[in-house]
Amino acid sequence: MLKQTIRILSAFSLIISLVALPILAQDKAYIIGPGDVLSVVIFAGGKTQDSLNIAVSSEGTINFPFLGKIKTEGFSIEQVTEMVTRPLAEDYFVNPQVIINVKDYKSKKVYITGAVENPGLYPLDSSNTTLLELISKAGGVTKDRSNFAYILKGSIEDLDPAKGMSELVQQKKSVHVNLRELLEQGISDRNIEIQAGDVVYIPPTTFSNLTHYKVYVLGKVEKPGVYDFQDGLTALDACVLAGGFAKYSAPNRTVITRRQEDSKQETIMVNLDKVRNGKAKDIELKPGDRIYVPESWL
Repeated sequence: MLKQTIRILSAFSLIISLVALPILAQDKAYIIGPGDVLSVVIFAGGKTQDSLNIAVSSEGTINFPFLGKIKTEGFSIEQVTEMVTRPLAEDYFVNPQVIINVKDYKSKKVYITGAVENPGLYPLDSSNTTLLELISKAGGVTKDRSNFAYILKGSIEDLDPAKGMSELVQQKKSVHVNLRELLEQGISDRNIEIQAGDVVYIPPTTFSNLTHYKVYVLGKVEKPGVYDFQDGLTALDACVLAGGFAKYSAPNRTVITRRQEDSKQETIMVNLDKVRNGKAKDIELKPGDRIYVPESWL
């Protein structure tokens, strides 16, 4: 009964957060960029003076009625509206009303691929698009999705059809999001903001390179093996998951092997005896880390 109540509350919290997303998105104004299409209506003298759609050029400008070329890139809709209303009132109309909206969001895009129904390129139609919103735009996750999403910051230009996503994940620094906590438990902290140029990859469970969301615990532990990576997982935590230290182990000489972005390996020594006794700081793990607990010399 308690577990069912917790699930209901978690689901309710997730629904509330989703309902609140459009409200939060309004707090930060959308910034216009090249490729965006603006709808413009000029109303004055009791009638519509002009109504048209204008595309923002590659130079970040538009050709505005009566005023000519105007720089819009880097400005919000409210700023551009104020920018054009003043000269129209001074030189052309009495108390004009100018209504400008973004008809097509084309300047800011993100790419999502992997275990989603409709992978591809998507425009950011607000300045506060979250991971959940992007997944929703892509039709949701598929049944074979893994437990993690990888957000490769500013990596759209690095996409290469000749290379697989696993290679890009290895090369680029990424943000890892626990999808189980986001989608099933409704933990709002996992619903991070997606920015223009980001690539989101949700690997399927058949993802060939398991090192990207696993850690390996080897050596003198009770249950050596491969374990799911979790945010905040430490070296001592991983050894506990592996059943604790075996007889004749040497936790004081534990070695963590970590692959760097340049494919080189980093070796980190940690004294888990001191960590257990509160005399040393534990090491937070990263996906793919290998923890080795050697045998005691005695």
